Amino acid sequence: MNEALSEMDLDEMSANAPDIDRTSESGQNSLPRIGILVVAYNAESTLASVLDRVPKSFRPRISEVFVCDDASGDSTYLVGLGYKHLSDDLPLDIIRHPQNLGYGGNQKAGYRMAIDKGLDIIVMLHGDGQYAPECLPEIIAPLERGEADAVMGSRMMEPGAARKGGMPLYKYVGNRILTRFENQMLGTDLTEFHSGYRAYRVDALKAIPFESNSDNFNFDTQIIIQMVNAGKRIVEVPIPTYYGDEICYVDGLKYAKDVSTDVVRYRLGKLGFDSGDFGGVGEEYGLKQADSSHATILRWLEARPTARVLDLGCSGGLLSERVMQLGHHVTGVDVLEIDGVRDRVDHFIVADLDQGIPAEAREGGPYDVVLCADILEHVRQPEQLMRQARDVLAPGGVLITSVPNFGHWYARTRTLLGLFDYDQRGVLDNGHVRFFMRRGLLRRIRGAGFTVVHQEATGLPLDVLMNGGDGPARRALRIIDRFLVTARPTLFGYQFICMSEPATTGAQQFD
Repeated sequence: MNEALSEMDLDEMSANAPDIDRTSESGQNSLPRIGILVVAYNAESTLASVLDRVPKSFRPRISEVFVCDDASGDSTYLVGLGYKHLSDDLPLDIIRHPQNLGYGGNQKAGYRMAIDKGLDIIVMLHGDGQYAPECLPEIIAPLERGEADAVMGSRMMEPGAARKGGMPLYKYVGNRILTRFENQMLGTDLTEFHSGYRAYRVDALKAIPFESNSDNFNFDTQIIIQMVNAGKRIVEVPIPTYYGDEICYVDGLKYAKDVSTDVVRYRLGKLGFDSGDFGGVGEEYGLKQADSSHATILRWLEARPTARVLDLGCSGGLLSERVMQLGHHVTGVDVLEIDGVRDRVDHFIVADLDQGIPAEAREGGPYDVVLCADILEHVRQPEQLMRQARDVLAPGGVLITSVPNFGHWYARTRTLLGLFDYDQRGVLDNGHVRFFMRRGLLRRIRGAGFTVVHQEATGLPLDVLMNGGDGPARRALRIIDRFLVTARPTLFGYQFICMSEPATTGAQQFD
């Protein structure tokens, strides 16, 4: 081992780790159940040493040690079995995957076991000895104190330590560049994204869709993205750097491309485009901010007298709540009841809009406004839904619809390049069963017996793209985006919003 990672330094780290009182008010022991996941591949020469270095004082606190041999081509599994036979103070479980799952796949298997075993904390160690087991007490300390949901060991927190520990210059420079880029995309301030020494609260893992992640080395970045997206707390602690004669299985260029793609996809997902599965499935639709369809709808409704509003596809009721604050009475309908929705509407009805407007909603009419905000693209027969909306409107009532524009440059470019696929949100939302461009939308509104009396197109949600704020760059982009939307709404319009009235003979139609 090199000078930066001497045995004395490591012993001192273990000795100085926080000693926390974990007894409840009743005096009963409330120690968390701690597990260690050792990911191992062709680690026959290092595995025993890694296990030997788990601090003796820390071993009684460990509930499970999962040594996951990822179908190694050497005797890693046999070394693990032999160590288990000789060890009497580590609760070892030696697992050999019959097929190679990959670095990410190996972690998925380990985290599933941690969940199934009812553990509270799980720490990942590498079987090649690159990360110091002596640091285990420090790694889990923020989790035990309740200060974090995830802890990342960072080799970059202490200036100069990574290079002194033997990190090659090209890896150091690449690490710093990638970390800075990832921070910009995610809005984080981590010192390192690329350490494989990390610990998680198991309940935090259960709350994110980690099993949808890559099986490759970019799994580590994707799980950080999911933690950030879920609002989990991430804390870093400094760890020593050690580079020995272990074999590196990471293709650096491919890894850099993959993690860069991941954070860009996440940022695009926040913009409404492609986010992979980082955000999970079945999330509540959020309230869109300025320069959005929701802002336009609220502006229109603010100008109307007190009205009875039927919000079809209200999701969690965030838009409905704002409509109520304008003085309107809102009945919300959605296929799922999201927590808190009944507090945000005057009356809520659970119903599948693919079956049309439910009888309970029809009987509660007539309505002055029927609101179909971002719902027509989710139903198989949007014209039928709009015809039923016409039937429940009071005299002088209006239908307000908003849909994403499939003719937007993003969707066109994806299709042109042969890269069409569904995204987590936005124009190509994976829940969409119908796609609309302006001409087709207007034709369907007319076919449902309405006359479009007003329509607008929104631009990109720049507040999301620019991570909030209202600096000169965002103001300039807003001006450019608004100009493009006005000049060519069918290409640059992100969403179309229409206000329509039941048709009368000779009525004006927009086209």
